[in-house]
Amino acid sequence: MKSRMESEISSPVVIGIDIGKEVFHLVGFTADGKIAFRRRIRRLGLKDAFEKLPPCIVAMEACLSAHFVSRTLRALGHEPRIIPAIYVKPFVKGQKNDYNDAEAIAEAALRPNLRFVQEKSQDQLDLQACHRVRSRLVSRRTATINQIRAFLIEQGIAVRAGPRALRKSLFPILENGKDEISPRTAKLIRGLYDDWCCLDERIETVTGEIEILSRSDAKCRQLMSVPGVGPLISTAMVAAIGSGEAFERGRDFAAGWGSCRDNTVRAAGLSLAAFPNEAASIYARC
Repeated sequence: MKSRMESEISSPVVIGIDIGKEVFHLVGFTADGKIAFRRRIRRLGLKDAFEKLPPCIVAMEACLSAHFVSRTLRALGHEPRIIPAIYVKPFVKGQKNDYNDAEAIAEAALRPNLRFVQEKSQDQLDLQACHRVRSRLVSRRTATINQIRAFLIEQGIAVRAGPRALRKSLFPILENGKDEISPRTAKLIRGLYDDWCCLDERIETVTGEIEILSRSDAKCRQLMSVPGVGPLISTAMVAAIGSGEAFERGRDFAAGWGSCRDNTVRAAGLSLAAFPNEAASIYARC
């Protein structure tokens, strides 16, 4: 027996999904542009709901789990389309709610010449996760170092810029400044130094994981043939754009992050001209 959703739409053209944490809201359109159904399904019921439908376009906003949903629907024979949220906003009608958002997503998916987000593979998501964890750890380490410096400044002690200088002089300062630094403050600073060392170890572990992934990926190895491009930049680029098929020209890619430099990656045999935002920020921190 056909499900209620399946019986309401026999030949769907496009279905818009508003992705939530636990619940998805669906709006389906027929070939003549009429709304065929509005449904609310649980996340765990996504596969069961769509495997009973004929192949159709299924659109969703770029958000958390959008790439997972896209791969799941593609395996069921559907054509998923991930749309940037900024392209969906003009199609929202009436009061903003989940069903109106899903309807706007479906309408945006049928616009000609609309640029879609390239679906990320599981390997790309793994690389992206590694970089995000590393970025958070680096930020925490920087905050820890700055707090140590702040406590020393409060005691009238200034240390030369750079983590190496602080690491080298910290314990001599604590030993020689017993009269100026209270035992409680010295204990806190030593605890912060232990946190610093733990963060160094975690950053080194994640960086090593990234380097292993860079050596095992053909696109990363190709990018690393460019002078100045190492494991961090190459993996960040692959995580962000994959093979770059979403860009027609290298200049389009360069404009995507506000640069018009040419020939940066062309030496590697690719058609791209610069690095994405994530890779550029990582490059600046190397």
